[in-house]
Amino acid sequence: RLPHAHTFTFENFPVKFRSSIFRLAGLSHPWFVVFPSVTPAAERIRFILGEDDSGPPPPQLFTELDELLSVDGHEMEWKETARWIKFEEKVEKGGERWSKPHVATLSLHSLFQLKNCIEKGTIKLDMEANSLQQIVEIITDSQIESGQLKADLKEMVMYTLLRKHRHQTKKSNLRSLADIGKSVSSASSPTTAHRNLTSNSLNDLSDKPEKDQLNNKFMKKVPRDAEASNVLVGEVDFLDSPFVAFVRLQQSVMLGGLTEVPVPTRFLFILLGPKGKAKSYHEIGRAIATLMSDEVFHDIAYKAKGRGDLLAGIDEFLDEVIVLPPGEWDPDIRIEPPKSIPSADKRKNFIAGGEGLQMNGGAPHDGSPGGGGGGHAVGDELKFTGRFCGGLVLDVKRKLPFYASDFYDALNIQSLSAILFIYLGTVTNAITFGGLLGDATDNIKQHNTHKENVLCLISGYLMLHLTLQHTVEFSDVLFFQHLNATWASLTRSECLEWGGQLVGSACEYVPDITLMSFILFFGTYTCSMGLKKFKTSRFFPTTVRKLISDFAIILAILIFCGVDALVGVDTPKLIVPSEFKPTSPNRGWFVPPFGGNPWWVYLASLLPALLVTILLFMDQQITAVIVNRKEHKLKKGAGYHLDLFWVSVLMIVCSFMGLPWYVAATVISIAHIDSLKMETETSAPGEQPKFLGVREQRVTGTMVFILTGLSVFMAPILKFIPMPVLYGVFLYMGVASLNGVQFMDRLQLLLMPAKHQPDLIYLRHVPLRRVHFFTFIQVLCLALLWVLKSTVAAIIFPVMILALVAVRKAMDYVFSQHDLSYLDDVMPEKDKKKKEDEKKKKKKKGSIDSDMNDSDFPAIEKVPSIKISMETMQQEPVLGEKPSDRE
Repeated sequence: RLPHAHTFTFENFPVKFRSSIFRLAGLSHPWFVVFPSVTPAAERIRFILGEDDSGPPPPQLFTELDELLSVDGHEMEWKETARWIKFEEKVEKGGERWSKPHVATLSLHSLFQLKNCIEKGTIKLDMEANSLQQIVEIITDSQIESGQLKADLKEMVMYTLLRKHRHQTKKSNLRSLADIGKSVSSASSPTTAHRNLTSNSLNDLSDKPEKDQLNNKFMKKVPRDAEASNVLVGEVDFLDSPFVAFVRLQQSVMLGGLTEVPVPTRFLFILLGPKGKAKSYHEIGRAIATLMSDEVFHDIAYKAKGRGDLLAGIDEFLDEVIVLPPGEWDPDIRIEPPKSIPSADKRKNFIAGGEGLQMNGGAPHDGSPGGGGGGHAVGDELKFTGRFCGGLVLDVKRKLPFYASDFYDALNIQSLSAILFIYLGTVTNAITFGGLLGDATDNIKQHNTHKENVLCLISGYLMLHLTLQHTVEFSDVLFFQHLNATWASLTRSECLEWGGQLVGSACEYVPDITLMSFILFFGTYTCSMGLKKFKTSRFFPTTVRKLISDFAIILAILIFCGVDALVGVDTPKLIVPSEFKPTSPNRGWFVPPFGGNPWWVYLASLLPALLVTILLFMDQQITAVIVNRKEHKLKKGAGYHLDLFWVSVLMIVCSFMGLPWYVAATVISIAHIDSLKMETETSAPGEQPKFLGVREQRVTGTMVFILTGLSVFMAPILKFIPMPVLYGVFLYMGVASLNGVQFMDRLQLLLMPAKHQPDLIYLRHVPLRRVHFFTFIQVLCLALLWVLKSTVAAIIFPVMILALVAVRKAMDYVFSQHDLSYLDDVMPEKDKKKKEDEKKKKKKKGSIDSDMNDSDFPAIEKVPSIKISMETMQQEPVLGEKPSDRE
């Protein structure tokens, strides 16, 4: 009987009834209509994964494939042939080593065979067992009871399944330089190995972890609290039909030497079959092992209630499988792991019937490369409180609980590298711009006569001639004025005019200083970039690579400072003041606010003060927003109000002391964030380390400014650093801060033919001409700002920065919100927030709406529905049914 409703969507009806419904509605050719429905397997998985589970998420799995092989043509043993965490690794038979991690390519036939094995084999879920012998005994008894195994074959099956397991842990006698210094796993002695191979005991497999397991360095790659999934496949001569079992233990158990690493086992898949099908058994083993490493099937395996749930998981996997034609791809070619693994959340959301949370027109934001960044999110830090200093008070409350952790979180070697790197970038900026500010404010020019090192020696004959002359010309008067001063005060032209001779090191033209400066400049930049990427190199152990990457900038500076000292060319060096005092001897540390200026100066300064206020506010807040973007995964919350408050306080102090104003520097701030990024220490073979977040603390920033103040006392050391080396560091900081900026990617698209353009997410959804038009507007605004800053109109530069807000607002009338959602993320408005809340409510109610906006196909705004009266449904029989069937 139909539900008491007059409007139905196609998901309410089984597939076999939809054609009949169309005919009742007077529609023809229903087979040409696309039904936005989900498969029965997805419906079942939705129920499995949708169950509330208050416990922790299922742990990751280490899957090992062992095959039954003969030793010297006599004894049989289980030999490890492949393993999985994320990707497949095979044992290279000839090389006696592990292959590179690669994407597992499966034959479609093996998946269907695996499904057949699960349909007919023994399934034991939540089995209570403490040893492998107990597990094998339970499944053999079960097969005997069901008639799948003869009772007289039980001992043979148990003897085979309890044979010793040989793992690929034996080390070669020849080691690479990367292995020197590491402890080598010790292999079993020949006597022990011979005894294990010739043993006839049913308990040939030890219950305790072996020495090879405990010393296995691969354990560093296995996630913490991981569990094992063991796959055992092989052919025997005493079976006429396959012996198949899938076991999930209620609690993971350490099964001794069963697994390569000492990880407790939770799942066990066994396949023993008749002779002659070893290749087929091998592929089935690879299929189940690959399924266990799949995120969706992994969750299903942990939550499955029976055989049907496992079969539904296999069907869902088959629905997502992409088949490569055999004539167009060689299966022996190993596919390299991708740089970024696609998240399984999209699959899970589609199965669960949820909608991905989207902002600003529905564009997905997953932080993936090419996705245009993670966008800005309106957090509690920027909400209007309606109270005086309400945001500042909330910032203090938000930051106070983390105050202690802001110090002990910095106890890491990475913090030291960040301090040294940011210090060199900061102190150089401070010295450079401090000198420029001093020149602009008529300071007394830290001059050194030895710097010029030019001395004019006048010949004795010329001097005697001039002193004996009775008539002294005007030029002679100038000469005697020079004599009354110092000889070194003569310029090069004056010295040559009076017949003098120039002596000293600066008199000789040295043409290779410029060349050496360029070598130091580009060398430092190139070396910094190379060493920073060294953590993804194939050389040296992971710890060494990470240490080199963290200290990349410092190492580059030391290397090229050494090159400069070795060559001995007098390149320009960093000049640091030797004492800390006011630049002018005519004033003290405090600058009187009301000096000798006319009264109208105070009123006239209001306008430039307003412009400077706008500039400093925009610079501080823009930098703060960039630093607090959600892709940085900050956990301690932002402090926009608190940061701006301290900037304003220190700005007042600096003004009264005549010190330079300072505000958040965008490039240095981004470089600071990048230098403190944390990644997973253990990652699966072939998997790129995952970004965990930023080491949030206040020690590095504090130490940078303390060292900057102490630079006066470190002048004897800093004077050996060439300026071109520091310019190379500046170039590195600037280029590194451009990584991942969508504007730079779109600039490159202007010069790329369409066939060579990368697969960027916004190119899938926005026409290329609109992308170029948006880029052109940004380039025009940037050029306008550059021109204004370079001319006498630079005083209105802050106003133009503020005007960019109006330019962005005007783009709402030129571009659609859909296009802007991909090209430029903005903060969601209140209406958008309400829509997101509504989506969350629908998701909680179990909405079946699929996430069509994330697909490559156009979204279907309304699912087709047919209005059928209840009277018609009761009077007209369903097509193809008999009246008796309906009743």
